[in-house]
Amino acid sequence: MKKSILPLALLGLSAVVSHAALANTQVMMLGTGTPVPDGERAGSGIAVIHDDEAYVFDIGPGVVERATQAAERFDIEPLNPTNIDHLFLTHLHSDHILDFPELLGTYWWRRTDQLQVFGPEGAQAMSEGAYSMLADDTETRLKDKSPVTNPDAAYADVTEITASGTVFEKDDIKVEAFPVSHGDWDKAYGYKVTTPDKTIVISGDTSINEEVRRQAANADILIHEVISRRGWEALPEQWQAYHQYAHTLTDELAELAGAAEPNLLVLYHVLHYGAPIESVLDEVQSQYDGEVVLADDLDLFQ
Repeated sequence: MKKSILPLALLGLSAVVSHAALANTQVMMLGTGTPVPDGERAGSGIAVIHDDEAYVFDIGPGVVERATQAAERFDIEPLNPTNIDHLFLTHLHSDHILDFPELLGTYWWRRTDQLQVFGPEGAQAMSEGAYSMLADDTETRLKDKSPVTNPDAAYADVTEITASGTVFEKDDIKVEAFPVSHGDWDKAYGYKVTTPDKTIVISGDTSINEEVRRQAANADILIHEVISRRGWEALPEQWQAYHQYAHTLTDELAELAGAAEPNLLVLYHVLHYGAPIESVLDEVQSQYDGEVVLADDLDLFQ
């Protein structure tokens, strides 16, 4: 029998903290937004917390603040920015990377370890751009009397992903990257995270993709981007063509989830255009009878 997985944000705060303390592997939604500015949603960001370490997937605008909020509100110490040592990027669109300099620069002089970054080709150049932006800060703190814990922590340790497969493995957690189809991006990835008690699949930005379905088969949690068909149908033809080329419509996702049968389907990075955001949940539920939720920032799943 499949385990029951519930969004802890639907429970009272005391229940959230109590349940969070008992959990082994948890998923915190640090950002559920898109490039469209939204005061309620940070850019893309998901944290998998396992064995007192946080593994963050994408770092869109506002994600570092959300991580700090999560650490303070839910007493999740691994989400304090200086404790985040592992960052995985699905691709390099702005809404997935703009808080990278924020994460790199926040209290770096108190960091013990370098930030490890895993991402597609271009991740190293992105990092070097952040170093240039922060150069005066870095130089000043290294020269003055600041008690810097580890001078190398001003820079990231970057691994560029050039093929699908395992990109990170430590003790009993494994992270695998797999290719997805996001418009004209040659190198865009989804991720599969495996721990002893959870299998979590993150789609990243993608149009309907058979590899996502294969990776998500019987997963505990599938976190997938989605666009509202109702909102999409009201768009001009050229925008319809672009968005279907780069993203996944609700009925397409319902079909994929029906084939993959995850324990829980989590909707994020929702493009809904002129339709209410809740339309995506209604549309998916009308064609898919599995457990599905529309994620908000700071939702916690276990």
